[in-house]
Amino acid sequence: MARAARCLLACIALAVAGCGSGEDSTPAACLTGAAAFQSALRVAPGDVELVDGVQISECLIPGQPAGELSEAGGAMVGAAEGLAAGARRRPAGPMAVRLGYLVGAAERGAAETGGVHADLLRRLGSVAETGAPPLSSTPGYRRGLETGREGG
Repeated sequence: MARAARCLLACIALAVAGCGSGEDSTPAACLTGAAAFQSALRVAPGDVELVDGVQISECLIPGQPAGELSEAGGAMVGAAEGLAAGARRRPAGPMAVRLGYLVGAAERGAAETGGVHADLLRRLGSVAETGAPPLSSTPGYRRGLETGREGG
């Protein structure tokens, strides 16, 4: 009987340990599309938060499941492209700041994820590098980038 009890306890311990060792999930606020990111970024370089107080950097998690990375990353790239279009029309306007903030926050979130988000960062960076002169060279973009890196 004692052996059966020990075996049962061992099985329960393994099951509980298995439940806690799974990958984290991407916050739901990060999976709602480009418009959610663009809306949240309207206050940049202030405190940008998605629904439920989620920061953009929190959308990039270690070991992020591929589907969630694709969905959150696609939303970020879509938001970046929309912001870039507006910033090209008015390089000194708020869209450049918002774009910089988005890129900086993504960099912040990806800093400790072991390179899982490197392609996403390249895609976001390329959006800012297109055009002549590149948006990444504007003062507003650089201001947003630094703010996003610090607290996004």
